[in-house]
Amino acid sequence: MRKTLRVAAYAICVRDGQILLARWLSDGRPEWTLPGGGMEHGEDLHDTVVREVEEEAGYRIEVTGLLGVTSRRLPLRRRFGRTVDHHGVGLVYEARVTGGELRFEVGGSTDMAQWHDLDAVPELNRVPLVDVGLRLWRERPVAGRLGE
Repeated sequence: MRKTLRVAAYAICVRDGQILLARWLSDGRPEWTLPGGGMEHGEDLHDTVVREVEEEAGYRIEVTGLLGVTSRRLPLRRRFGRTVDHHGVGLVYEARVTGGELRFEVGGSTDMAQWHDLDAVPELNRVPLVDVGLRLWRERPVAGRLGE
């Protein structure tokens, strides 16, 4: 089975009791996720998260800390029905908005961004990364890794 690796960077932006999320389109069904995405070849991960938040939400950010690292391995179906052994590694940064205006991404993997009350997040249709990111933000594990 073919193996793939994707390294990505995501932002937790919280202000006034709200979190910034982007709506990801997966197989035609929208799910909320953290703004962020894949690192381009030769790109620094800090630069990745800054670029991705601007692309997906229209905001300029300042990274204020590294919260942790996620790692997930799963089989993914690709074109022509092929399955690959996929390993996704994501760095989760804490960030604050320093400029720009909320806007939606055009032609990308997300179709909108929005601020959500932290208390309302459990009711949202969301990817697991949102819960992982919020746990990293709340717990701030010294090793940057959540316990089971």
